[in-house]
Amino acid sequence: MTESGVEELLGSLSAKALLRRPPTREEALAVLETDDDDILEVVGAASRVRRRFFGRRVKLNHLVNMKSGLCPEDCGYCSQRLGSTSEILKYSWIGTEEAAGNAERAIAAGAKRVCLVASGRGPADRDISRVADTVAAIKGTAPEVEVCVCLGLLKPGQAERLREAGADAYNHNLNTSEENYGQICSTHGFEDRVRTVNEAKQAGLSPCSGAIFGMGETDEDIVDVAFALRELDPDSVPVNFLIPFEGTPLAGRWDLTPQRCLRILAMFRFVFPDVEVRLAGGREIHLRTLQPLALHLANSIFLGDYLTSEGQPGADDLQMIADAGFVVEGADEQTLPDARQDLVTLRRRGAGTDLPANT
Repeated sequence: MTESGVEELLGSLSAKALLRRPPTREEALAVLETDDDDILEVVGAASRVRRRFFGRRVKLNHLVNMKSGLCPEDCGYCSQRLGSTSEILKYSWIGTEEAAGNAERAIAAGAKRVCLVASGRGPADRDISRVADTVAAIKGTAPEVEVCVCLGLLKPGQAERLREAGADAYNHNLNTSEENYGQICSTHGFEDRVRTVNEAKQAGLSPCSGAIFGMGETDEDIVDVAFALRELDPDSVPVNFLIPFEGTPLAGRWDLTPQRCLRILAMFRFVFPDVEVRLAGGREIHLRTLQPLALHLANSIFLGDYLTSEGQPGADDLQMIADAGFVVEGADEQTLPDARQDLVTLRRRGAGTDLPANT
């Protein structure tokens, strides 16, 4: 693409995004196809959109892995998968006090959202009770903190129980395109993930769903999953980059460059102009010294460690944010713009439904 062609493309994308209008598929693909020489122009154009809707605020999130390893699913990217020989921590459910203590330390470091995660296909009813106790313990000392839950595929009624327990959001990533999904997992399908996100939404939980890149997907797969996510209308979209764990089918896959990661993030910002785009797993190992540039695209990051791998030390994250000229978003600040801020929960019970009112 010529220099004038890149300028025209990016100008059009920025103008549309500032009006909350998404790109076409062709435009989204064109962003991914830009040259490394154009990366600062790509970042600059998407950064204008980020600043319009989120200013220079960075929302901090922290993962608490409540149950690690020994998962019966065979997701090829995951160190907790069936058949994984990765030497990760493996343990059953940690207690409420330990989980809440981890959350408390993260909140003290600036985390606005705590994500409670457990490996497995999906929770049993007793697991929902365990998580509900932890949600109550966190909210009891920090009622303003958002609690997101990630437990896999949900059964009917479980999302409602989590909402009633005080959970604010539910995470379930689509991970890759529908066409590519069979290449990374055989024990469940793309449609199972879509169904779970929709069940969480219908229960009044803020939907959180994103993807993982670096698994051998094509540009078309990246655009397909971005547009599939847009159809789900999530409030937050985590963008992960593959951590190629030894002992998994995708070990040794190092397809990503820092510039490709930035192009993916920029494309997601154009597709989701007023949605929380979260820089998630793998940022340290793939973006490396270009991490600060990613803050001009994503308005949210994970603080500290991930589920089974260590992240950048939290103090380094905070220093990076400050050095790049950004500020940590406060617990009392609204993340999303007024048009789609995440404190509003659509009514799904009471008059006009078959469910009793929340009285």
